[in-house]
Amino acid sequence: MNGHYQENGMENLMLFEVVKMGKSAMQSVVDDWIEAYKNDRDMALLDLINFFIQCSGCKGVVSGEMFRNMQNSEIIRRMTEEFDEDSGDYPLTMAGPLWKKFKGSFCEFIAVLVRQCQYSIIYDEYLMDTVISLLTGLSDSQVRAFRHTSTLAAMKLMTALVNVALNLSINMDNTQRQYETERNKNVAKRANDRLELLLQKRKELQENQDEIENMMNAIFKGVFVHRYRDAIAEIRAITIEEIGMWMKLYSDAFLNDSYLKYVGWTMHDKQGEVRLKCLTALQGLYYNRELNTRLELFTSRFKDRIVSMTLDKEYDVAVQAIKLLTLVLHSTDEVLSPEDCESVYHLVYSAHRPVAIAAGEFLFKKLFSTREPEEEGAPKRRGRQSPNANLIKTTVFFFLESELHEHAAYLVDSLWESGADLLKDWECMTSLLLDDPVPGEEALTDRQETALIEIMLCTVRQAAECHPPVGRGTGKRVMTAKEKKTQLDDRTRMTELFAVTLPPLLAKYSIDTEKVTNLLQLPQFFDLDIYTTGRLEKHLEALLRQIREIVEKHTDIEVLEVCSKTYHALCNDEFTIFNRVDIARSQLLDEMVDKFNRLLEDFLQEGEEPDDDDAYQVLSTLKRITAFHNAHDLSQWDLFSSNFKLLNTGIENGDMPEQIVVHALQCTHYVVLWHLAKVSEGSHRKEELVSLRKQMRMFCLMCQRYLTNVNTTVKEQAFTILCDVLLVFSHQMVSGGREQLEPLVYSPDDSLQTELLSFILHHVFIDQDDDNCSTDGQQDDEAAKIEALHKRRNLLAAYCKLIIYNVVEMNTGADIFKQYMRYYNDYGDIIKETMSKTRQIDKIQCAKTLILSLQQLFHEMLSELGTGFDRSSSAFCGIKELARRFSLTFGLDQVKTRDAIAMLHKDGIEFAFKEPSPQGEGNPPLHLAFLDILSEFSSKLMRQDKRTVHMYLERFMTFQMALQRDDCWLPLISYRNSLQAGGDDDTMSVVSGYSSRGSSVRSKKTKATVVTTWPSEDSSSSSTDMSWQHQSMQTPVMMPSPHLTSTMMRGPGDMREEAKRGRDDSYMGVYALPSDSQQHPHTLPTQVTWMLAQRQQEEVRQQQERAMNYAKLRTNLQQAIRRGTGLMEEDEEPIVEDVMMSSEGRMEDLNEGMDFDTMDIDLPPSKNRRERSELKPDYFDPGSIMDESVSNSSLLLNHYYFIVILFLIHTPCSK
Repeated sequence: MNGHYQENGMENLMLFEVVKMGKSAMQSVVDDWIEAYKNDRDMALLDLINFFIQCSGCKGVVSGEMFRNMQNSEIIRRMTEEFDEDSGDYPLTMAGPLWKKFKGSFCEFIAVLVRQCQYSIIYDEYLMDTVISLLTGLSDSQVRAFRHTSTLAAMKLMTALVNVALNLSINMDNTQRQYETERNKNVAKRANDRLELLLQKRKELQENQDEIENMMNAIFKGVFVHRYRDAIAEIRAITIEEIGMWMKLYSDAFLNDSYLKYVGWTMHDKQGEVRLKCLTALQGLYYNRELNTRLELFTSRFKDRIVSMTLDKEYDVAVQAIKLLTLVLHSTDEVLSPEDCESVYHLVYSAHRPVAIAAGEFLFKKLFSTREPEEEGAPKRRGRQSPNANLIKTTVFFFLESELHEHAAYLVDSLWESGADLLKDWECMTSLLLDDPVPGEEALTDRQETALIEIMLCTVRQAAECHPPVGRGTGKRVMTAKEKKTQLDDRTRMTELFAVTLPPLLAKYSIDTEKVTNLLQLPQFFDLDIYTTGRLEKHLEALLRQIREIVEKHTDIEVLEVCSKTYHALCNDEFTIFNRVDIARSQLLDEMVDKFNRLLEDFLQEGEEPDDDDAYQVLSTLKRITAFHNAHDLSQWDLFSSNFKLLNTGIENGDMPEQIVVHALQCTHYVVLWHLAKVSEGSHRKEELVSLRKQMRMFCLMCQRYLTNVNTTVKEQAFTILCDVLLVFSHQMVSGGREQLEPLVYSPDDSLQTELLSFILHHVFIDQDDDNCSTDGQQDDEAAKIEALHKRRNLLAAYCKLIIYNVVEMNTGADIFKQYMRYYNDYGDIIKETMSKTRQIDKIQCAKTLILSLQQLFHEMLSELGTGFDRSSSAFCGIKELARRFSLTFGLDQVKTRDAIAMLHKDGIEFAFKEPSPQGEGNPPLHLAFLDILSEFSSKLMRQDKRTVHMYLERFMTFQMALQRDDCWLPLISYRNSLQAGGDDDTMSVVSGYSSRGSSVRSKKTKATVVTTWPSEDSSSSSTDMSWQHQSMQTPVMMPSPHLTSTMMRGPGDMREEAKRGRDDSYMGVYALPSDSQQHPHTLPTQVTWMLAQRQQEEVRQQQERAMNYAKLRTNLQQAIRRGTGLMEEDEEPIVEDVMMSSEGRMEDLNEGMDFDTMDIDLPPSKNRRERSELKPDYFDPGSIMDESVSNSSLLLNHYYFIVILFLIHTPCSK
């Protein structure tokens, strides 16, 4: 800076660097530049232009000569050529803390520059004209960096000019007012010279105002009008944000429909961030009530759009839309119709908490903003006479009208931030419930009282726990000291109030199940010390009496469980009230158990038929005991014997009432679990372990027997409990240093596993209508269907846990997994999660289970459709689709799932060839079509593993199979093709062209070191899993592929030997992979594979005819490459192949028994390993071992070989 500006333009980096570093002394930087401008405006302006170019990320520099002699468009075009095309980043988009601050510094520089120039050089008709012209040109550039940076600069420049225009307007008003004051004076007191000065000043200000307005019009029409609909969302957002500032700062000039329409139109933008800027801009306008009259037309025009944005898919936009409507509501209540308000009301039940809170604020302002004014000096009214009474009633009315009676907690959470004081007025709520209405006041109905009690419980829970309900929070946050104090004060206040009012509330509503259930939950949030410190023991006694009476009156399981939990909350040995509550609890339990034993003895008495009254008494008492046993240890009352006797009688007689059996099973389950908890706590005797083991085994056997009960509810209860017990007493229980519990471990035998699986198949995977028919008189309505589905999902989840924790064999999951597609809507999430968990435990076994499930479905299809099924049938296509879904669950990481996928293919191949064709030899195996299903997993194989799987497949194939082209063999063809796709970087094609290198001869000595192993038929078809895993895992990452080897020459001895092997072993040309191939790449044998024919099998006569032509060419070839005096013998039977169709692009080497070295035909350069830099060099590169003595013959061989190929390709197939 400091006035040293060079014409080469390099000094502009100084200004850019200063702004980039975010120096706080921005004003001094601008003052230095203004001083430089006054000394040499061209050089200073050049520096400013280069500053804008540099801020756009352009490395180019505008020189003085360019500035003087070139138009802006030419300069911009030249700078565009200087852009770094390798990177799309520029300062406004770069990451890092330095660049995050850059935008703010950049905007501040422009604002300070205009502010410092507003009284001087801004009006020189040179500075602003040049800058605005440059920014307008840059903003129209196709280069995003130029367009983004210049638009931001132009918009900030416009905002700064708006501030200047606003100051000018204020000064003009002041000048006009002074002029009017002076002119209204008496002539004697009037100062004419002052009037002249004021007129001159007003004229000057008006000229400046006109000049500024011209600048603003130029920017608005040259930049804003084009860029508010730019293709880049960030640029559109900048324009909308700034026009909002203009309308807010200088409303007289900008707050009219001519400018508002741009914001209204942009509210339909596709990008959420742009819509968000529109709403925040409008909030700034609606917040000022003085501007409301100017917004009336806009509001009526775009109100519906704003209301619809409360349901925006972007939650941030929806929140701001609701807040904007709240401001609209605050400014004028008549604009929003009841329908508009109702569309916002229901959002208080939204799962997204910011949306719900914003809707709660809207609701609070709409319904509760009008309070009854309290007279000054009058005593504060409390209870149902307080001002909050009507507001609480309004809340109840709203809750009931919304018809979401199970979501009171969400309504309370939504209103908590805006109406916490109202919601915590528990004194008013209890008064509304307990006190009689005053004359003229309408009493609450029973339905309204129920809703009020539910809301009151939710407010108590919210105040005590200080976190939102389930589904709305992102986890517990750390509370501040102020919040902790508020929580403590609220708990103290609610305890002091409800300790006194809860007993009369329970007494009043003791027979109402729903009200009592909610009221009994209140003590769980009490500060129990208050009972002692507040001398409220008599109220505690009253509470315990009411709870006891409720237990004796009710048989509803929900009420009884709440009573049990309340006793559990009050029986806290940390508080002094423990002894008092424990005595009351023990007395209650003693009476219940004694009554149960007495009733049970009469009920089970031989020779007498129990009547319904006896059964009801037994059931009601058993319900109470079961509910309390859930939360309290009742081991001292020995409930196992009585319950087991009851269950055993039910098995023997078969006429035990359903609910008695259900609750007896549940109670016995609690007995076993409490016994286990007691044993697990610490020291225990061996007798206790033996006793528990015996009880557990007896109970499991009893549950198993009840699985065959005629009553569905009993069977489902027995199944659920049995799954829980098996899971608890599985091998997992000894983990974590609990080896002493080893004797308790229980694993289900095969018969029990089969029975559990059978239960799932017959009770879970059923049609909805079948399930409705199985229920006892259940109405076929939507609620019943949902409840039945929920029950079945729980049953399936219970069994799937047994699979995940290895309690039952993992392969039993095949019967579950095969239902994935058919019952996807009902159980898809459960089955998918089970597959995921089992894969984490054992990838190999999980893969085997998946393929087993597909095999089971294939068997079922065969039994249904027969062996001649159509592969386009819905059953077969359904199995393929299921295989595709299974394949997707393996994810994208092929390394992690490598072994599992390989094992899956192994099992699939073995299954496909396991059963021979019932039509006899020459027909495809019975399960060959399964390969079509298996091909869905080929894409999950790694490239090198595809070769291994392909070789394994060929161990099961015969030569005749390779030549088949009938439709029934298409699954084999398609599967092989799926293993070829991307399977080898060295995919070879014989007709692709001549080799770039000459053919070479491989010495016999080298060949002699290669050991070729012919596997026996048994080994090829019944390889063990371990051998396959070893083979799969040992597949080298970069295994050199053998060269394409000539098949034109063949020794007769080898041909006879191989033909014999083909007849004996029913397959030809299949070599096992040497186990040490990966350790010794130089001794890797040529892998011999037969080429699949792409045409149909040709007639024997055609083969012989082609063979004769082939033999003639071969004879000429032999003469060309013969070595020494030895002559090659004629092949006994020429082998004719279609060389167009190699699965891996490799020809078979059939020349191992010849008198001379095998001739290697290399690939063309485009397919050669040597031409691929990322691959390892070919250790068998014929160029490195070629014998010069045969190099010319090798070239000749190439020529002849190519002729042979063309001849074979074009030989006609017709007779």
